[in-house]
Amino acid sequence: MSDAALPPLTIVEIQHRVGAELDRIGSVIDELGVLFAEAGEELALVGGPVRDAMLGRLQSDLDFTTSARPEVTERLVSGWADAVWDMGRAFGTIGCRKGPWQVEITTYRSETYDPTSRKPDVDFGDHLAGDLGRRDFTVNSMAVRVPGREFEDPFGGIVDLAERVLRTPGAPEDSFSDDPLRMMRAARFAAQLGFAVAPEVVAAMTAMAGRIEIISAERVRDELVKLVCAPHPRLGLSLLVETGLASHVLPELPALALERDEHHRHKDVYEHTLTVLEQSIDLEHRLGSGPDFISRFAALMHDVGKPKTRRFESGGTVTFHHHDVVGAKLTRKRMQALRFSNHDIEAVSTLVELHLRFHGYGSGEWTDSAVRRYVRDAGTQLERLHILTRADCTTRNQRKAERLRRTYDSLEERIARLGEEEELASIRPDLDGNQIMEILGVGPGREVGEAYRFLLELRMDEGPRTPEQAEAALRGWWAGRQG
Repeated sequence: MSDAALPPLTIVEIQHRVGAELDRIGSVIDELGVLFAEAGEELALVGGPVRDAMLGRLQSDLDFTTSARPEVTERLVSGWADAVWDMGRAFGTIGCRKGPWQVEITTYRSETYDPTSRKPDVDFGDHLAGDLGRRDFTVNSMAVRVPGREFEDPFGGIVDLAERVLRTPGAPEDSFSDDPLRMMRAARFAAQLGFAVAPEVVAAMTAMAGRIEIISAERVRDELVKLVCAPHPRLGLSLLVETGLASHVLPELPALALERDEHHRHKDVYEHTLTVLEQSIDLEHRLGSGPDFISRFAALMHDVGKPKTRRFESGGTVTFHHHDVVGAKLTRKRMQALRFSNHDIEAVSTLVELHLRFHGYGSGEWTDSAVRRYVRDAGTQLERLHILTRADCTTRNQRKAERLRRTYDSLEERIARLGEEEELASIRPDLDGNQIMEILGVGPGREVGEAYRFLLELRMDEGPRTPEQAEAALRGWWAGRQG
C-alpha cells in the first residue's frame, strides 16, 4: 500500500459524483425535506455524507441539520420513520431508521469547551451558516438544502476537497480550543481520506497538543481506532508524532524514534514499525475480513519495549534483550489507560509478547513439542501471529527475506500437519480431572491441578497417548512424588 499524495479532483468530477449520489438517496432526502418544509422548518444534508458523495464513497448513514428543535424533529419523523431514538437529545440530535437508511437530524448548534471541561456546552442556533461555521473542517462544512437541493459552501470546502487538503472554517486555534478532539480528527481524516493537512492547521496542532489532555480517554481511543483502521494510517500516525499529539495519547510511538548511534548500526525502529504496520495490512486478507484493529495495533506496538531495553555492547553492537516481554507490559498499560476492552488488551499484548518466538525456530529445527507450544501459547491469535511475524521482516537483503519466508512457510506447514493429526488448537491432557482423581484416589485439590499440568506437559512433549499409556505415566509421576 502507498501513502503517496492522491491526485487532485476536478470540480466537474465532483459535481457529477454529487448528482449521482443525491439521485441514489433522493427518495429519502426529498421526502424528509418536504416533511420539514411543510412544517416551516429548514433541513439540509450536511457534513460527512456531502463530503463522501463528492469523493464517490457511498454511504447508508445520513446526517442532517435543521432549524427545528429536537422535540419538533421527533414529532415530524415519528410518523415517517420505521424507528426513532433520542439518545442524543441532549446534543440536539434525534436518530431514526427508514428502510436501509440510518438518519441523524441535529438542530443548528454551536459547541464550546470550558478550558477545564471534558464535555461540550451546546447552544442551539437559528441559521445554517452559523452551524456550518462551527464544524471541524471545511470539507465537512458543506451542505445540501432539501428538498430543493441547493448547495451551501460558505468556507470553500469544495476547493479544499478538490485539492485534497484539510483546513478549518475559521482560525484553527479557535476550532481546537472549542473541541481539542478535532486535532485527533485531523490525523484521522488524513488517514481515512489520504488528504494533506494545511500548514496553519499543523502549526495549531503543534502549539495546542497539550490541550488534548482534557478529552476523555474513551473519545481519544475511538479516534485512534478509526485512524489505525483507515486506508492510510501512516499519514495520520506521522502527523500525531510530528505535532507532539502522540506524546500525550500514545507516547510509546514517538519513543521509537531512537537516537541512532554514530555508526548507524541499528535501524530506525520508528520507521521499521510503520513499515511493519503497512506490511501487516497487506496480509489482512488471511483473516478474511476488513480492517483488523488487533492485528494492526499489535504491529504498531510490537517493538515498544525497545527504548527501555536498548543496550550498547562492546564493539558497538546494540541489543534489545527481552523487549518482547517489556513491550507486552507497556502495551497492556497503555491500552488500559485508553480504556480498551479486556479482550482487546489480552489479544494485542499476547501478540507483542510472542512476536519474537519464531526466531527461535532457526532454520526449522523445532521439535513437534516446540510447535505444539507455539500453537498453544498463541491460542486464538495464531493467524494474527502468523501475520505479525511475516510483517516484521523489513530487511532489504532479499536473500535473507526469502530465507525467513521459506522457514515460516515450513513452520505453518508443520502446524497444519500436526493440527490435522492432533487437533492442536484444543490440546488437552489425555486424562481429565475426574479420571485423574479416580486413578490417584484423591479429591479436588492442589494435587489434581499439578497432575493435570504434568499430563499437559507430557502431551506437549510427546504427543497424544492412549488412556492406558497416560495412566501408566500418571501413576509413575505420582509414585515419584510419594517416594
